[in-house]
Amino acid sequence: MISTSAAWLAFFLFAGLVTYAGVRDVATMTISNRLVGVLAVAYAVLAPAAGVDLTTISSSVLVASGVLVCTFTFFAFGWIGGGDAKLLPMAVLWLGADLALPFLLHVSVIGAALTVALIQFRRVPLPIALKKRAWSSRLHARETGIPYGAAIAPAALLLLPQSHWFSALL
Repeated sequence: MISTSAAWLAFFLFAGLVTYAGVRDVATMTISNRLVGVLAVAYAVLAPAAGVDLTTISSSVLVASGVLVCTFTFFAFGWIGGGDAKLLPMAVLWLGADLALPFLLHVSVIGAALTVALIQFRRVPLPIALKKRAWSSRLHARETGIPYGAAIAPAALLLLPQSHWFSALL
């Protein structure tokens, strides 16, 4: 009973927080360190409580650590933002090592579509009603980056049903 409850809690907590991170990234171009920290602590508590085996946890930590090294290298070169560099490996941790490559491919495809959409959006004048909104003006500015949290979140949600969390629910 505890493992099923923990798996449900983990499933909905991760889904909710990753969705919040994606929406917040669009609105503010930031992903909170606190949110990433909550995800890390929640994984450490809920994975064992949900009955996720040590091999799965270890391989997830190992692969997520490798992704963290890559994303912080990308951040150092200015290719991605710091929040994206932290959220991406955290999502890999939660989804598991087996889904890391499909997840990264989903993020790439969704991120490419998002980038093209934002380039097109930034080419047209912003309607007056949206100019008054800080988030839309910031998103419309050509010097503003791409809020990749908006690509990370749907990619994670698409693969979450295939993760070890969902199998723990059955």
